[in-house]
Amino acid sequence: MKVVLITGMLASGKSIALRVFQDMDYYVIDNMPPSLIPRFMELAASATPKIDKVAFVIDIRAEGLFKDIDDAVEYLREATIFDMLFIDASDEVLISRYKLNRRRHITFEQDRISEAIRKEREMLEPLKEAANYIIDTSSTTEAELKEKIHEIYDESGEGTTKFLVNITSFGFKYGMLSDADMVFDARFAPNPFYIPELKPLSGLDERVSGYVLRFPETVWFLDKIRELVDYLIPYYKREGKTQLIIGIGCSGGRHRSVAIAETLKDTLSDPSLSVIVEHRDLERDTADDRIKG
Repeated sequence: MKVVLITGMLASGKSIALRVFQDMDYYVIDNMPPSLIPRFMELAASATPKIDKVAFVIDIRAEGLFKDIDDAVEYLREATIFDMLFIDASDEVLISRYKLNRRRHITFEQDRISEAIRKEREMLEPLKEAANYIIDTSSTTEAELKEKIHEIYDESGEGTTKFLVNITSFGFKYGMLSDADMVFDARFAPNPFYIPELKPLSGLDERVSGYVLRFPETVWFLDKIRELVDYLIPYYKREGKTQLIIGIGCSGGRHRSVAIAETLKDTLSDPSLSVIVEHRDLERDTADDRIKG
């Protein structure tokens, strides 16, 4: 039986994820008490028709029952074909979602939202470290989240999943990409920001990408990243890793890093890989000329 345990921060998008698994013919249960999982698995094994794919959502809404999560994860790893998917978002985005919906934190109701999120994140950190896949929805639409989950999980019921490579462009001005496995600095490349006709565009525009990629040093840079990734992935797989997050940074996250991230995706054509590109800071305000793309 294939089991996916979906966990992560409240307001990060787990309910959307669960609906995606339901659409892929998984038997889904939200807010599953961890201690009941072994009993459910016994019932599922004898069910007619057969249940061969299950997705649980477990988070801190379980409160007092959450302490049993470690035992539940250990049981699932030993008894099933098992993946853990962690849905996350930045503190800033989570706070914005709470305010937009005028909600208080379900578990830490007496705390300020920021403090409640800090406590929740601390409780969930061991699960995040143990997760097979992590999806950050800070700058992801509902449609994009659905697409990512479909990219990762096949619908065959055989439990085979592709190795996920997440390439994320970002601007160093807005902070380091905190969850990246490896980060590459593209600020060495000639900057379209200083070309008047290219400045208002982004790395998604062919004119910008053509400018960035016409320099030999940029092509060399891309070739070396691809060679490194191709070399490392078999060893990551050998160690049980199922996801690689690559950060490509430039000053503002709008021109060079975007163009390079998109090109890198096109060069990673191995059919055993599922390659996703995100642009964390593409839509940031660029009106301030001090921001260099």
